[in-house]
Parts: sequence; structure tokens; C-alpha cells
Amino acid sequence: MEMSSFAETRTSEELTTPSPYTMIKVSIVEDDTMLRETLIRYFAGQAGFRCQMAYPTAEAALEDIPKNPPDVVLMDINLPGMSGIDCVARLHAAMPSLKIVMLTVFEDSDQVFKSLSAGAFGYLVKSNRPAKILQAIRDVYEGGSPMSGHIARMVVKSFEKRQATHNETDSLTPRELEVLHGLSCGQPYKQIASELGISLSTVRTYIQRIYEKLHVHSQTEAVMKYARRQDDRR
Repeated sequence: MEMSSFAETRTSEELTTPSPYTMIKVSIVEDDTMLRETLIRYFAGQAGFRCQMAYPTAEAALEDIPKNPPDVVLMDINLPGMSGIDCVARLHAAMPSLKIVMLTVFEDSDQVFKSLSAGAFGYLVKSNRPAKILQAIRDVYEGGSPMSGHIARMVVKSFEKRQATHNETDSLTPRELEVLHGLSCGQPYKQIASELGISLSTVRTYIQRIYEKLHVHSQTEAVMKYARRQDDRR
């Protein structure tokens, strides 16, 4: 992450501040000491966010996170010893609903896709501005998944040749299917709301209903089930 990003003057318009009644607990898994400490200090200064724990290795995170689960985990992909991707897979197996966001220097499609397949809810490029990091964490906390369009299409394509044994998407309403289609195209919530002529909060409500009906915990899982539905219709 560019250190200068955190040194910039930030106006109230730039930062996304959660409701004063919400405190999002964030744990960090990052081996770069300077970046890890910068993130700790940054979250300490943000209303509505709290750094619960910070770990230098995947092994340390695996030992402690199940005992002290945060709301959101920021996970570096490239870690010494066990990789961030392997750590995600193990945490996801033990805690399926844990919300994990990958931190990456570059948007390496293959690495990001492997992370999402392992159970991550989304990813952030380390050079993102502070406001975008806060918004992404907030989105994940509320059930979203920061993901670019071409990564979302990779998720869909990975299931194009697979057979579905049960089509759970049949329980979705036409409007819920429209929202799910937007997610499968990598559209952000605001774009889905604009195209469907509904509010952002309504989009979030639809997404929560979609998750409940499809029995999933993340956008990635929902998109995968949508891909299976498309296969069935071919």
C-alpha cells in the first residue's frame, strides 16, 4: 500500500463513516511491519472501526482468529510460510461466515480468483485510497463483495461446464434475479440501484434475501449458483 495514501489530508466527504451504533472489528494479517502498523494506526483514528488484532503470519492468524473472531479480516495474499490463500481456505472451512478481504499489490487475476474460490469475500489493491478501503470493509460487513467485473466473469466461467444437481435460484423473485445478474456482471451496488430504479438500501435488502434463499454467505457463492442456473438453461 502506498504509504503516502495514509499521509494525505482527508476531508469528511472522502471518508465513509459507519453508523455511530456500529463498531466494525477488523483483524489484519500482513507480514510487512511498517504497513501493518500503519493500518493499525489508521483504523484507530476512524469512527466506527476498530483494529481487533494484527498478525504477521497466516499461522498466527489461524491459531487466534477462531478464538477471537473479528467482523472482517484483511488478509495479505503473499505471506511467509503458509500463503494467504491457504489461510483463507482453512479459516473458511472452520468459520464459513467469516468475512475475509484479500490485500494484494497488483490485481493478479489468477491469485485473486484462487482467493475467492478459497472463501474470500473480495479483494483490495494495496494502493487504494483510505476512503475506498473503509467503503470496501463496510460493504463486506453488510454482505457485499468488492470485485471487479472481469474477476466476476472468471467466477461465472469457472462453473460454465459444471452440472447443477439442484437449482436453488428457482426460489428467487424476478427482481432478485435482476439484482443477482448485476452482481454476476461485477456491477457495484450503486450501479445496480441506478439501473433498476431502486434505492441502495433496497439493493442491500434484496442481496440479504438472495443469500438467505441460496444458503450462501458471500457474493462469490451467490454468483457461482447463478452460473449453474445459466448452465441449466442452455
